[in-house]
Amino acid sequence: MKISHSDKNVLYMGRYDRTADETKLYFAGSQIKLKFRGTSLSMTFLASVSWGNVSIGAVIDGKMSAVPLYQENNGKDISAVIAEGLENTEHDAVIYKRYASNYYLFVKGFETDGEFLSPDPLPELKMEVYGDSVCAGEVSEAVDYVGKSDPENHNSVYDNAWHSFVMQTARNLNAQIHNIAQGGIALFDGTGYFHYPDTIGLESVYDKTCYFPEAGAPTKWDFSRYIPDIVVIAIGQNDQHNAVTQTNDRDISNPEYRAKWKSAYIAIVKDLNEHYKTAKFVLTTTVLMHDPDWDNAIEEIKDELNGIGIKTFHNMFSRNGAATPGHPRIPEHDEMARELTDFIRKNVL
Repeated sequence: MKISHSDKNVLYMGRYDRTADETKLYFAGSQIKLKFRGTSLSMTFLASVSWGNVSIGAVIDGKMSAVPLYQENNGKDISAVIAEGLENTEHDAVIYKRYASNYYLFVKGFETDGEFLSPDPLPELKMEVYGDSVCAGEVSEAVDYVGKSDPENHNSVYDNAWHSFVMQTARNLNAQIHNIAQGGIALFDGTGYFHYPDTIGLESVYDKTCYFPEAGAPTKWDFSRYIPDIVVIAIGQNDQHNAVTQTNDRDISNPEYRAKWKSAYIAIVKDLNEHYKTAKFVLTTTVLMHDPDWDNAIEEIKDELNGIGIKTFHNMFSRNGAATPGHPRIPEHDEMARELTDFIRKNVL
């Protein structure tokens, strides 16, 4: 049995663009949910890999696997086996984008040797996240490097958005999630590391679907398509880096820069609040080491937003900014997910 990318039995979680021929996924953790009866599942798609040793993620009946992608197939429609050799019974499948801008994924359709069934509906509770590489799960699978710097030349082999603390938190809360996360991103264009040397900041990404040039011209996101109950913003890790001078000279303790950074951060939250009306905002950073004065500035932002009537909370992890010089690994993501889940349950819901 074959079905198209837009069949009623295909559910998507995450921002996407759509044409008659394909559904276009860009952000890390974007998901496709299917239910089928049969022994195999295949997907037809077009993908283009920019860099890294990358793959498409899949979780079939709770078991994780991956389908590798190769640059020689860039721009070609291919059909790949997602699962085979299964028992001829009902199966739940989630296919997801393991990485952020390493590649884009344009979905064409699906095939099984049995039949597709109506999947369980998506959860009612809705989360949205704006964050950096930690939210995208980068280098999370390098579990031999807990509390250490990243392994050299890992070439994205350890990246997996599924393990990200925000993705875990959404599953803990039984919530949908739109994960607007990108490694190296800072608040401003020209800062951070994303899309060096012409770095792109959250200010140019938060309202987009297609957001990196390798995937095509930018496309504006229609905020009315998804109204979250909770918005998590995890930004500030990369913001000290000046991509123009290649130095860490963006000093949050400088009064002029602090005011500029806070003003831009608040402007994004105010714009999101205009679209969402009733959403509650959770501001945070992560356990990755950083100057705690960024968190002090975020605390000030939280107070200012509450002062203008936008319900805002500031989450601080027990080892905030102090646990590791490298990306958090799965155990550290587990720790953050437990703490963020508890924080949201106690303070936000």
